[in-house]
Amino acid sequence: MTDAPSPLLCRVGALFLHPVKSCAGIALTQGLLVETGIEFDRAWMVVDEHGEMLTQRELPRMALIQPTLRHGDVVLRAPGMLALHLMLDTVEAPTRVRVWDDVVRAYDMGPLAAQWFSDFLGTKLHLVRFDPEEQRLSDPQWAGDVQARNTFADGYPLLVTNSASLADLNERLAARGATPVTMQRFRPNLVLDGLPAYDEDHLHEIDIATDEGTVTLRLVKPCTRCSIPNIEPASAETGSEPSATLAGYRTDARMHGGITFGMNAVIVQGVEHTLRVGQAVNLRYAFR
Repeated sequence: MTDAPSPLLCRVGALFLHPVKSCAGIALTQGLLVETGIEFDRAWMVVDEHGEMLTQRELPRMALIQPTLRHGDVVLRAPGMLALHLMLDTVEAPTRVRVWDDVVRAYDMGPLAAQWFSDFLGTKLHLVRFDPEEQRLSDPQWAGDVQARNTFADGYPLLVTNSASLADLNERLAARGATPVTMQRFRPNLVLDGLPAYDEDHLHEIDIATDEGTVTLRLVKPCTRCSIPNIEPASAETGSEPSATLAGYRTDARMHGGITFGMNAVIVQGVEHTLRVGQAVNLRYAFR
């Protein structure tokens, strides 16, 4: 149900990892693809005292929490705070938390992490880690026959964007007298280079040539956008852009008129392969 492979020269332009849901991301040169996406992506999440998910929507200062991934831990830094170290092989008490409509098993990361987040963000919080035994699957309405597992991502293992789409958006912002934005505002995992602007909307699958073999990702659902792209990552200040500009040309009938930018993807093959910036990408378009 797809056209012939595209002759376009397309490559992996950037990779991003977001260890703590809604905190800052890490630009990677390479990342291991596991069942739930890039390893350690959205493995941790901030919750309130009742185990309910919290994000930049409620707490914009989460954007200022900067992670660094090391061999044995993730180090979190924030203005005015000592660094918080999260060991990759250590959790504390089991618990249950809510991420969107899903109540899932997780592990509380303990009182030190809870106090660190509470102090910086100014409200009583806990940090939890996803239980790897939990089976949280993407919506089969979009994922089809692929049993796509997730951690604390909104609903799909990977988010794919396109550098040409960002360039087009920034031209439109400039024409309105607004400041250009970076791709970090859209929090993708994989950014494609060499694709015409917004062609990602029409892709069915992409094949990425890795050293271990082919990774195949299926782009299944347009990513609807909330207020988070309007938060400046470097300052946590909130404005009206780029949503105001996107609203003028990026409403999507498939998403009941929602504003979209980027595509959610599931993994067809290639788990345990390593994605690297610069790898060649073959494109297969859906019929339009």
